[in-house]
Amino acid sequence: MNLELIGDERLDYLLAENLRIIQSPSVFAFSLDAVLLAKFAYMPIQKGKVLDLCTGNAVVPLLLSTRSKAQITGVEIQERLYNMGKRSVEYNALSNQIDMIHGDLKDMPSVLGHQKYDVVTCNPPYFKTPQKREQNENEHLAIARHEIHCTLEDVVRVSSQLVRPGGKVAFVHRPGRLLEITEWMKHYKIEPKRIQFVYPKKGREANTLLIEGTKNGQPDLKILPPLFVYDENNEYTKEVRNILYGEE
Repeated sequence: MNLELIGDERLDYLLAENLRIIQSPSVFAFSLDAVLLAKFAYMPIQKGKVLDLCTGNAVVPLLLSTRSKAQITGVEIQERLYNMGKRSVEYNALSNQIDMIHGDLKDMPSVLGHQKYDVVTCNPPYFKTPQKREQNENEHLAIARHEIHCTLEDVVRVSSQLVRPGGKVAFVHRPGRLLEITEWMKHYKIEPKRIQFVYPKKGREANTLLIEGTKNGQPDLKILPPLFVYDENNEYTKEVRNILYGEE
């Protein structure tokens, strides 16, 4: 299909998958965190309804589509990112499986209905909004990184409203906010079930947290083996190469 790229947009290969994705260095480009979330989250194989909040350029829905035949919806508040994601979905001929919504995640329970989804995923803004923001800061990147339009509580509350009882909710975040995440999850009746810490390399502190819970689930938390991104030669480990490129 003919694809019109805007400004500094480029069409990248989506790593191990036979997919392409529109990216922009000045607007949005996905990180390893999104790829890890798409690999970590539980997915129904044949059917179901999946929702990805803070979807950006739709990287998580695109990756999830390779694992499942479920219907997947991505929600993004920034119109430019939503437009990039929508065009990527169309370019990959996935419009029958992936639906994109331009809107505020806080409005989604009233828009989409309560308890309609089997799985909800989210790669939310990691950082609380500073009291004084730099005037020249890139607004697209600021919204993606800082809690300008939604707080961590908003993300967990809305996820709980949207997921069905017994459904799964998965987040990627920073380890420094682990206790806050688990407190909000339990407050909104999402019982933490699986946690995995991601480390830059052995001997370093974890810098990424993957966590999944079950709506109205029973307490039974599993801590998965650690995932190391780089080896002693500063090259991707075998596990990460497999996630990124499908290499064993």
